[in-house]
Amino acid sequence: MLLTRQQLEDRLIALHQASLQLVEDVSIETLLERIASVACDQVNARYAALGVFGSDEKLKQFISVGMTQSEIRRIPHPPTGHGLLSSMMNAQHPVRVPEILSDGRSSGFPRNHPRMKSFLGVPIRLGNEQLGQLYLTDKLDHKDFSEDDERIIQMLAAYAAVAINNARNYDELKQRDQALTRRNQDLALLNNIAGVLTASLKLDEILHKTLSLVMDYMEVESGEIFLLEDDKQTLRLVLHRGQAAEVFWTRNRFQYGEGMIGLVAKTGEAAVSHDLAHDVRYLRDAVVDAGFKQMACFPLTSSGNLVGVLSAVTRSSTPLNDHDIQVITAIGSWAGLAIENARFHSDARRLAVLEERDRIGMDLHDGIIQSIYGVGLVLEHARLLATEEPEKSAERIQQAINSLNHTIRDIRSYILDLRPRQFGDENLMDGLRRLMMEFRVNTLAEANLSGVPEDLRGIPENYAMALFHICQEALANAAKHAHAKKVDVVVWTSPERVMLEIHDNGRGFDMEQMNMSLGHGLSNMHTRAHHVGGDVEIASVAGEGTSILAWVPRQLGK
Repeated sequence: MLLTRQQLEDRLIALHQASLQLVEDVSIETLLERIASVACDQVNARYAALGVFGSDEKLKQFISVGMTQSEIRRIPHPPTGHGLLSSMMNAQHPVRVPEILSDGRSSGFPRNHPRMKSFLGVPIRLGNEQLGQLYLTDKLDHKDFSEDDERIIQMLAAYAAVAINNARNYDELKQRDQALTRRNQDLALLNNIAGVLTASLKLDEILHKTLSLVMDYMEVESGEIFLLEDDKQTLRLVLHRGQAAEVFWTRNRFQYGEGMIGLVAKTGEAAVSHDLAHDVRYLRDAVVDAGFKQMACFPLTSSGNLVGVLSAVTRSSTPLNDHDIQVITAIGSWAGLAIENARFHSDARRLAVLEERDRIGMDLHDGIIQSIYGVGLVLEHARLLATEEPEKSAERIQQAINSLNHTIRDIRSYILDLRPRQFGDENLMDGLRRLMMEFRVNTLAEANLSGVPEDLRGIPENYAMALFHICQEALANAAKHAHAKKVDVVVWTSPERVMLEIHDNGRGFDMEQMNMSLGHGLSNMHTRAHHVGGDVEIASVAGEGTSILAWVPRQLGK
């Protein structure tokens, strides 16, 4: 049946209007149904269907028009692309058949499928790519589809190809936008977590924040953190948050490789159980009895080393999201690093306490104890003068009293801030002069100091204090052990160092014995110099005295 010119023009106008609507539709599902409906209207067909191919060139989507939903449900399966449909795969031209079952390419109809007669199939192509196929069956006003019907549907298929491509591009763009939005949200979450975790160096606070963030993100009812013990074989439960805490604490330790907790620790990879009741890896029946169904475990790592394991447990049957698992795995690295930093900070604080104890011991030995020893020397001298020169004896006793008062002030300063105040507002040369004067008064020995004060300007206070205490220790040793009658102290500088040399004419000692068992006072000298980047060299010969050379950098960092 040929169309009149007017009928053809009416169809073309209707087709053009329909095509404009198709291009506007960006929803692939509604678009396919609309294309099939327009095709039915254009050629007056009872049934129409549209199949879209996937990347594997198999039917990915199939939309039909003309059958009721109940009829569709009665058919065992949708078309699989056999028979006439298969013949159109990669076809360049339409297929028009007056009687489907009479065609040799037909493979029949599935059970409960309506019996159809005439058939018109048109490929939907965009360039060299076939996007799908448009099928029409059972021409209502004629036994067969005409050439005009074929041309009209070909034109519709061309419009449909553009519309389908646009819809696909829109879907891809939408998916990319959603993926980008989700990725930005994940990055924001990780950034927030990093900020929260690195803002604290307290282990308990880090553990609570980490577990709280993970539970909120995954929307689970319970969570727990196990930390690896020092033996590197035991994982101990240190924190539980959420519901039914008592059932989780029924088992608070797992060995490396034991249960889900131990396996995650061993493999270093996240593990998920969607059915705890039938998972042989899960070893706490009380948790299952409490209604928990799923669990996700994540390693907490720092620089590739295991720190612990975090687990999230839920009573929900909704499968845990794979994307969430990936995000929490990344969080596990942040958390592991924060936990390790907190431990390092704690260790550093303990080490600082030990170092402070050593410093206090040195200060007590070099400062207060030496001062008390000096008082003893003064009192001993006063005792010798008591009968022959009472006035001088009284002066020595008053000197001892003043020294004791000074020592009491030092002890009070320790109580207040644990720092001796023997240097005061003096510079290094003033402090050394005071030490030499006290040495002469207390021992009646000869003591000489030489050096240019101007050369010592700009020396950092802690460097000068180190030399001051080294000199104080050397003078105390010269009086107490060497019984020296003469001590010479020389200070000089080079462009990079400040050097202090102390030489006495006392008893001296065997250097080999000194190397085997370094005395407390000599050890203090080395420690003080090393703390500021300097060093001490000691030379002594029994019966010939001792020489001590100490140096420190002239400037910070040198």
